[in-house]
Amino acid sequence: MGTFKTENPGNQPVWVNTNNCKACDICVSVCPAGVLGMVYEPTSTLGAMISVQHPESCIGCMECELSCPDFAIFVAEKKEYKFAKLTDDSKERQIAIVANNYMSLEQKGAK
Repeated sequence: MGTFKTENPGNQPVWVNTNNCKACDICVSVCPAGVLGMVYEPTSTLGAMISVQHPESCIGCMECELSCPDFAIFVAEKKEYKFAKLTDDSKERQIAIVANNYMSLEQKGAK
């Protein structure tokens, strides 16, 4: 599987290869810490793209990477990154993101 790995862009807990992402929402749905959210992206097939909104909340559980069907999202190794602990705030944010149809709560206008 090493051939699918996309290099960490620099001290990130979680990062995405947007070329591989087809905006299926699976990674957003499995994240327990409200780290991920979809953002509107008109050039994407489904009109959205994954965004790492709260990297500081990533607990390194790897659920997103393990559930991604397209090898588009990656989590740092525990020896390379000091992950956060799961907090009530993070759990509440995740519930709100799911309720928001997996869209980021901080949805900004198109770039």
